[in-house]
Amino acid sequence: MSGELYKRSLNYLDILCNRIGERCVGSEGNREATRFLEKELSAAGWQTSAAEFDAIDWKDGGARLECDGSSFEVRTGPYSLPFKGSATMMAASTIDELEHAEMKGKVVLLHGEIAREQLMPKHFVFYNPEEHQKIIALLEKGRPAAVIGATGRNSALAGGVYPFPLIEDGDFDIPSVYMTEEEGRRLLPYTGRKIILSSESERIPGKGYNIIAAKGRENAGRIIVSAHIDAKKGTPGAIDNATGVITLLLLADLLRDYAGIHRIELVAFNGEDYYAVPGQMNFIASNQEKFGNMILDINIDGAGYHEGPSAFSEFNLPEELSAKLKRTIDSFPGITTGPQWPQGDHSIFVQFGVPAVAVTSGWFIENMEHQDVTHTPKDRPEITDCHKLVEIAKALNEFIRMI
Repeated sequence: MSGELYKRSLNYLDILCNRIGERCVGSEGNREATRFLEKELSAAGWQTSAAEFDAIDWKDGGARLECDGSSFEVRTGPYSLPFKGSATMMAASTIDELEHAEMKGKVVLLHGEIAREQLMPKHFVFYNPEEHQKIIALLEKGRPAAVIGATGRNSALAGGVYPFPLIEDGDFDIPSVYMTEEEGRRLLPYTGRKIILSSESERIPGKGYNIIAAKGRENAGRIIVSAHIDAKKGTPGAIDNATGVITLLLLADLLRDYAGIHRIELVAFNGEDYYAVPGQMNFIASNQEKFGNMILDINIDGAGYHEGPSAFSEFNLPEELSAKLKRTIDSFPGITTGPQWPQGDHSIFVQFGVPAVAVTSGWFIENMEHQDVTHTPKDRPEITDCHKLVEIAKALNEFIRMI
């Protein structure tokens, strides 16, 4: 059985990362991935549905920046509006400097302290520090012509990409670009001078879909097993998060004959790596009065990395469930108990009072602040170990049947 599941997982990995490729929300690749998943889950005997929501895809035509004959390497901000023109550049490194700046019609270079973290999208509800909200509000009030972010590395919030886009928000209508800290230091002496900036970008209206597969009585207590199916533009999204989707598919097969007292729902969220998390918001809206009948969420994100053990982290599990999880972990040598970490869809359920288990690779928890894999082209099938996905699926099958 394990050998067959392993072969199947390799095939799924090839389909999602190579044959389909990019799976950013709103894209044709994303739609192909959701169709594929729904078809496979239905073939495994699950009742499936697709929840539709609005989303936008984004086309990047590149960016260029020049000043006094010098060129600077710059990138178009994801989901940004385009910009082409010349304007005086000003700079700010703190909120206080930004608050007292005359920005209207200028290009604003944000660098240093104010650019140390990726700014959360203005309508992002799960984590949005007041500092981030204030920066966005000041920019919108100041009405600059464009924004340049000079950024470093912040793996915990932006993944492994370097430099990270300071602003990634399709609801923010000031054109934005970004560059490395080093380029920012080169550009800073040109403050007060005219710069020439061109950023070609296009927002493309589209649709996204959550895929939900269910088994069991409608009014029974619900066990949710979730994984996001989308991936960042420009990455195959193997670890983040094709492996999570593959684990859902393996588990669907293992639970094919499930006839327990609970309702099992396999939920492929669409939008975890997207600025507005529209799939998650769609799920919340559909379940606003229904979180009370959820017994547990198990969320799979970042599983199957070839180094280190898999990690199961628990959040607010009742004593009996916690004991059953521990017995399960003890039965599988490649799985360990992990510390709590917030960057995943399990946090949605925790916020609504639902106990949760977050499944990932222990290596990513240990290297959360420094890894350079997720959200980059390095996130390829070659860094995965599908044997680990089989082990995770078998462990979750045993755990769910204990509940």
